[in-house]
Amino acid sequence: MNAIRVFQVCIGILFSSVNGFTGTALDCSDPDFMGARCTISVEKLLDRAIQHAELIYRMSDEARTLFEEMFIPLSISTHQGHGGNSCTSNLVRVPTSKLEIQQISDKWLLHSIWILVQFWIDPLADLQDSLDSYDNAPSSLLHKTRWMSTKLMNLKQGVLVLTSKMLDEGTLELENNESLSHQVGTPAMAEHVLRDYAVLSCFRKDAHKMETFLKLLRCRQTDSRSCSLF
Repeated sequence: MNAIRVFQVCIGILFSSVNGFTGTALDCSDPDFMGARCTISVEKLLDRAIQHAELIYRMSDEARTLFEEMFIPLSISTHQGHGGNSCTSNLVRVPTSKLEIQQISDKWLLHSIWILVQFWIDPLADLQDSLDSYDNAPSSLLHKTRWMSTKLMNLKQGVLVLTSKMLDEGTLELENNESLSHQVGTPAMAEHVLRDYAVLSCFRKDAHKMETFLKLLRCRQTDSRSCSLF
């Protein structure tokens, strides 16, 4: 197997195609690998995953803000509190103390990121379909939500690669997988627009969790005692 070929495929993981970042996601199932393993370091893989997660979070923030400006009256957006009270996708609890942070394992962090990524794939696809039906949705909003949906799939692939590298596990299994797609919270008012606003707001929160957990994993590669989520 050509070592340069392996490196070129590995180095593509989690590069985005927005704001100056270009590249493709890694496919370690490529038959050209013929059993070879990616030679890029865990640290570099984490760096690329973090860059990807940061962009997803930033795009989710921009999309939610744009949607709010276009469709949500000020009184309602203030009452919603950025979706904080309507989100029921709390599949992963963020540790609240330094002791908890020190006690959680790398496996817990990787599995938590995987759960969040997997959870949001279908809701984001549904959101895209919903926004496509709007008569006056700006093209920039449609582009942002479509980008998030695509790049979340790339991040999912990257988490699988990280899991294989860090834990020697080829796959990640979810408990109660069949129920995940039904757990996106709907706001008290059932109107179509408010539902989409809640989805964007809740995804923004969970995108920040993904970014935070990846940064904690990266910190642990150097000095685990000094790592914090805050």
